Amino acid sequence: MNHNPFDLIKNKNLKAIAEKVYEDIPVDEKDALFMLTTTDILELGLIAHFVRKRLHGDIAYYSLNMNLNYTNVCELRCPLCAFSRSEGDEGAYTMTLDEIEKRIRDMVLSGIEEVHIVGGLNPKLKIDYFEEMLKRIKSIKQDIFIVAFTAVEYDYFARINNMTVEEVLTRMKDAGLGALPGGGSEIFEPEIRRVIAPKKISGERWLQVMKIAHGLGLKTNATLLYNHIEKPRDIVHHLLQVRKLQEETGGFKTFVPLPYHDAGRGVTAKRGQSTGFDDIRLFAAIRIFLYNVPHIKALWMYLGEKMAQTLLYFGVDDLGGTYHHEKVVHSAGAATPDMGSELRLKQLIENAGMKAVRAVASYEMRGNS
Repeated sequence: MNHNPFDLIKNKNLKAIAEKVYEDIPVDEKDALFMLTTTDILELGLIAHFVRKRLHGDIAYYSLNMNLNYTNVCELRCPLCAFSRSEGDEGAYTMTLDEIEKRIRDMVLSGIEEVHIVGGLNPKLKIDYFEEMLKRIKSIKQDIFIVAFTAVEYDYFARINNMTVEEVLTRMKDAGLGALPGGGSEIFEPEIRRVIAPKKISGERWLQVMKIAHGLGLKTNATLLYNHIEKPRDIVHHLLQVRKLQEETGGFKTFVPLPYHDAGRGVTAKRGQSTGFDDIRLFAAIRIFLYNVPHIKALWMYLGEKMAQTLLYFGVDDLGGTYHHEKVVHSAGAATPDMGSELRLKQLIENAGMKAVRAVASYEMRGNS
């Protein structure tokens, strides 16, 4: 006798969503809006966990990585950003290539296998700086995996160097680029974007840059910044744009929801800090709606260890990495440590009854996980 795992679901709307999921039918926008507002998070989680297990079984990923925030000097000075500075401000900095090389060498000795690079839009830094940065990193450790520069940065590099985005991406790929992070997407809804990041490229342009990257064979992340001034319908709109591009290119490997931290920023979260219900409901709904994006990542550094661990049963299959030298979210008041350990990440996963697998951002396994 075939056992339907959703027999226990009582909520009629979630039952209908579960039936679609069971039959591999994508849920629609109305379903997404319901999922983002329901209080039946255990039944919602049952569906999300079914999707997660169908894709990944009992595996959960983590990585040994470091952050490289090469400059905080940025032309945009977005209201939502506590990290950025103007040239000459107290605390403004730009790392030299020699400083970057030394930091990478030191961290490679400690065992890192991946570097995650993002920074401000600094007009003094031209294409040669970034190209040489990647080449030096690869010369230190040939198999280190480089996740570098957001769509916002690539658009900027192209403009100030009088190049196309495709030309910039091709040069970076030749220099050692492995994948793109998903930062800069924030939330696509234009009215919200005008408040939280008025000078940043549009959501439409962000998607265009990602489409170009996918066309060059580069896999990327996508993100969502939530818990500021957005409404559930704005989240649905954002997720739908990601899903549509994924249907076209297949280039998104991971979706990463990011809770907004408003300490030291110009935009105050209207709801205060997100609650456990908020986080669980959102991650579960995203896992169900983004049926065509393989991985959902919960960054323990943004969410806290306990919430990230709990989310392994609400659609998440990746807890992120060790994140040595992270500056962006900690500039905004994140209370978590600014680095983690492999032992602790494995403990979080294994204590949840899952198999911890060490990998880089391409999900290529490393070590003896």
